[in-house]
Amino acid sequence: MSIRPRTSTSSSRGRSAGRRRSRASRPRPLLQFASPKRGKPPVHLADLTAEERVAKVKELGLPGFRAKQLEKHYFTHYTSDAAAMTDLPASGREELVAGLLPPLLTEVRRLETDRGDTIKFLWKLHDGALVESVLMRYPGRITLCVSSQAGCGMNCPFCATGQAGLTRNMSAAEIVDQVVRANALIRAGGLGDPRKVGHEDERVTNIVFMGMGEPLANYARLMQAVRVMVDKEHGLGMSARGITVSTVGLVPAITKLSNEDIPVTFALSLHAPDDGLRDELIPVNSRWKVDEALDAARAYFDKTGRRVSIEYALIKDMNDHAWRADLLAEKLNARGRGWVHVNPIPLNPTPGSIWTASEVPVCLLTSPDSQLAFWLMIVSIAMAVLPVWRSPMIS
Repeated sequence: MSIRPRTSTSSSRGRSAGRRRSRASRPRPLLQFASPKRGKPPVHLADLTAEERVAKVKELGLPGFRAKQLEKHYFTHYTSDAAAMTDLPASGREELVAGLLPPLLTEVRRLETDRGDTIKFLWKLHDGALVESVLMRYPGRITLCVSSQAGCGMNCPFCATGQAGLTRNMSAAEIVDQVVRANALIRAGGLGDPRKVGHEDERVTNIVFMGMGEPLANYARLMQAVRVMVDKEHGLGMSARGITVSTVGLVPAITKLSNEDIPVTFALSLHAPDDGLRDELIPVNSRWKVDEALDAARAYFDKTGRRVSIEYALIKDMNDHAWRADLLAEKLNARGRGWVHVNPIPLNPTPGSIWTASEVPVCLLTSPDSQLAFWLMIVSIAMAVLPVWRSPMIS
């Protein structure tokens, strides 16, 4: 799961070595934007606007206000169980729930840390496609990393999901249901006893679209899901500022997101400041280059006032050279100050992959082009020119 984001002779050798390593391991990747044709998931309450829900209820022969009752059960009580909805008339209750709250996610597997503060879910969708989400408790907040697609069409070589290809887009309701299912687990004490580690009404406070898929490649369904998440009257009532939408750099969609008037946090998965390497690491860079992506990110800040996050997965001997940190600082500062922060993340390698996380061994302390030099440089950037610094973790 992908949740886990001047030139000298020596640095040029590092860049060239990185390119040869990548090219030797795989053919030139193909981008996949269109979702393959598959059976559509059943229409769900969360796929519809408030007006469409009322119309749907009336189609089923019931008064429109029943839609509001269903919303409360699903978005507040986190249930799709008709038997628990005793405020609905017994006659026709099952049909109403089946028509507007069909099952979407079937839990296949659950992995938990020893402390029980992180849970990784594997879900099966109606057509057998598999997706993942990860629930994480931090001091003062609970974060859920959600998937927006089954698979991914961006073909980033260091990402197992990207190498598997795109199975299909997820529906808005399939995205939202990950949150509802997580909230139900939290309420039941599945992330620790709320009375001991939090409070009885706690729920997911932060969403990060950093699971499977490229969120902006599934734009319409992404935005419907976000609108449901932030809707205080007909949805989950979350804060838009607690929702992070990440992208590898689909520039037209970034511009579109800027104009949505929903101030979500925006994250750009950059991973390299130079086009030579980013063309290899992030194939979509062949369409929209580093400077275009950074310009779009800066425009997002100008439009929304929301500081942008630059995600940078540190890959050993590939993108962790000191000159790249210098170049990153140069490019960010050329677009002004106070608009961005950098989030370096050690790569989470997949089994059998040639891609590994950067290290900081003592033997490299004196090497000017070492991984340690990159870390020291990136920290100096953060302290000297960037107003906000985040530790290398998803938050």
